[in-house]
Amino acid sequence: MDNLDDFYDPGLKCANLEEIKLSGKYDSFIVDIRDRGLLQEVFEKFRPQAMVHLAARAGVRPSLLHPELYVSTNVSGTLNLLELCRDYGVDKFIFGSSSSVYGQANRVPFSEGDSIARPISVYAATKSAGEGLAFTYAHLYNLSVICIRIFTAFGPRQRPDLAICKFAHLIEQGEEIPIFGDGSMSRDYTYVSDLARAFDQALKCNYRFEVFNVGNSRPVRLNYVVQVLEEALGKKARMKYLPPQPGDVAVTYANLDRSRRLLGYEPSVAFEEGIRLFVKWFRKEQKVSA
Repeated sequence: MDNLDDFYDPGLKCANLEEIKLSGKYDSFIVDIRDRGLLQEVFEKFRPQAMVHLAARAGVRPSLLHPELYVSTNVSGTLNLLELCRDYGVDKFIFGSSSSVYGQANRVPFSEGDSIARPISVYAATKSAGEGLAFTYAHLYNLSVICIRIFTAFGPRQRPDLAICKFAHLIEQGEEIPIFGDGSMSRDYTYVSDLARAFDQALKCNYRFEVFNVGNSRPVRLNYVVQVLEEALGKKARMKYLPPQPGDVAVTYANLDRSRRLLGYEPSVAFEEGIRLFVKWFRKEQKVSA
């Protein structure tokens, strides 16, 4: 289910759906998770055994500009899905959460038992609320729930507004890259195939309620991101340093001990290799769209 929102070009999403058709049979429904009536029609037709919930208004900075939209989608929309899972006896609910729930943590790496009570962006607050609702439904209604705290996913088909994809376009065009802060901000990047395997593994688990970090457990500085992109693209970047943005955290860093032990998760794609694979796809897409 997808509402093909125009947060970024819906044409890119439709192209992805066309590619999915090549991998096998699937049903696609254009539905907004805020629309309880249309959601119920899908549940009635499809009768799912499991729900993987990745629908959300994403992004820290836009959430500061449109808080009501983020709350209605990420909180009320999540509640709609949980209610329908209860009504239709769905066995498993896998929730795509975010590393942003940790806020400006006092210690690194982040562990699942750390407090998430002080998020520093509206987006983070909505993801924390989603986890809280998911726990409540697991407790009350015998729904098996796993929350996956995603640490900065990247790779082919990455959202065009995210740093790696955005920077690649700007480097190719010879335009300036905006760097908020001094470039020392660090992110724990997760390659998309590692993330997909984590969700696949979660569907095979039968925990009543669990939370897992899914990352690479290796923070990468923003300046180094640019350096690796330059090497992969074979072009130099022009950087423009700007003041830090409200809501951004200085570092994200996943402790993977619990994910390794209980989920069987192990990242297999290093950041540098992931960038090379991303650039290979990026160049191919440029040729197709030219």
